[in-house]
Amino acid sequence: MQEQIYFYYTNDLHSDFTYWPQVVHYFHKRRIKHKRKDEACFIVDIGDHIDRVHPIAEAFMGKGNVQLLNEASYDVITIGNNEGITLSHDDLFHLYNEAQFDVVCSNLNSLTEKQPDWLNKVIYKQTASNVKIAILGLTAAFNPFYNLLDWHVEEPTETLHNELARLTDDVDIVILLSHLGLNEDRSIAKNFPQIDLIIGGHTHHLLKSGEIVRETLLTAAGKHCSHIGEVMLLWDHEKKKLVQKEAYVTNITHMKKDEKTVHVIKDLQDKAHDKMSQVIAETKEQLTVNWYQETFLMKKLTNTLKKWTKADCAMLPSGLLLDHLPVGEITLGDVHRICPHPINPVVVNVSGREIKEIVRVGQTKEFMNLHLKGFGFRGKVIGKAVFSGITFDTKNKKDHYIKDVFINNKRIVDEKIYSFATADMFIFGRLLPEVAKSKRKDLFLPEFIRDILVHTLYKV
Repeated sequence: MQEQIYFYYTNDLHSDFTYWPQVVHYFHKRRIKHKRKDEACFIVDIGDHIDRVHPIAEAFMGKGNVQLLNEASYDVITIGNNEGITLSHDDLFHLYNEAQFDVVCSNLNSLTEKQPDWLNKVIYKQTASNVKIAILGLTAAFNPFYNLLDWHVEEPTETLHNELARLTDDVDIVILLSHLGLNEDRSIAKNFPQIDLIIGGHTHHLLKSGEIVRETLLTAAGKHCSHIGEVMLLWDHEKKKLVQKEAYVTNITHMKKDEKTVHVIKDLQDKAHDKMSQVIAETKEQLTVNWYQETFLMKKLTNTLKKWTKADCAMLPSGLLLDHLPVGEITLGDVHRICPHPINPVVVNVSGREIKEIVRVGQTKEFMNLHLKGFGFRGKVIGKAVFSGITFDTKNKKDHYIKDVFINNKRIVDEKIYSFATADMFIFGRLLPEVAKSKRKDLFLPEFIRDILVHTLYKV
């Protein structure tokens, strides 16, 4: 006797609800189909469902997303970095209190005395014919962020060694929900052959028909749920093993919407708007935004960052602010609209010589016109670098040679180390190598740059 077992999944929605009604309709249809055939069917999510770029996620601190997952009848989810490091400890601790699904994250631990009731190291599922499935979950170990929020994420490989050793002998199939990225998934598949299936995310990769690494099937469905992932596992009861594994993705952008879900999203949007209509400031003139010039608002924001972090100097890119603020009352919703990024303040140590290079790069067209995706940035281009505590004279504007640089009106000293406040997007990759390679990275959590903007607007 052979039995087909189906897994459907989503990953990296990032609170983009454009196709969510199609997702729900698709899943409902599949559940009905498999129920008629008495086939096992499970629906899972691989994390980063929440992203505070959207007013629904911002207003309800992710609980609106949990409501949508409940309505869609998910079975199991794991968490991504957007659930893990963009919410306060208390908000994450209680995020899934009303969840009607299981949450598994094998390498997440609270640094407080108590663990959340919803947090599981492993979830066991069983088919009607008693095929036992162990489901593990792993999230990326961004501990410089997690630790400041009183969480700790264990190293994934060490966690797998421990959790796989604890699995009961009657487990037939082992599945990993991995919010680690494709390279990590491939490495895990090579080193842990006892894992039958890895459903992945985090790096937004799309594997249209899966990928086999040794004996393990890898799959992932891109981002924003324009595609739904499906896995079919064929279990042979006589041989007591999997004899076939297949993975597919389906483009659902053209499919029918679930009308109930459309109304639920609309209701959540209306409630979010009401919740974020709190007036925080009132202006007598429009506060303009220009990605290629230093504006009054951008300068004030950078000054506030310097003062708030108590750094020697500060820099923010103009592309962080996406739109103007009108004359009159300004609400929390307005602030979120123009500064939606889940980006935190950070202070690093850089030398005077390195500051000169940052100043030079920040004036170049290549820097200003860079279309950045990732690192929390949700804008269009990085824009002009705006400084606080730093003044400079450009000797040759064409090649951006910096003649003189001053820190708080004192000539900069090349070998001296200065504290430099900026957005944490620059501590990753090679946007500003001088910032990324700094040994000191004092992150400020759970505050976002837009929280600093709120403080700025109080005083405008």
